[in-house]
Amino acid sequence: MLWLSEVLMEGHDMESFAELEKRIMEKAMKGEMFFRMDVKPSFSDTPENWEEKLESVFTSAGR
Repeated sequence: MLWLSEVLMEGHDMESFAELEKRIMEKAMKGEMFFRMDVKPSFSDTPENWEEKLESVFTSAGR
């Protein structure tokens, strides 16, 4: 299971929501089956619908 908090801790070098989306996509493509969003990303460009966006990235990349 992929936890958002773990992705954020591992990727302390990320500076934007776009970088986070890319990292989530990479993890999904490596075979992660489940994704849980347990924290809100604190990037200045985090959109209001961040949960929907990350879920969409994860789901589409895992196909």
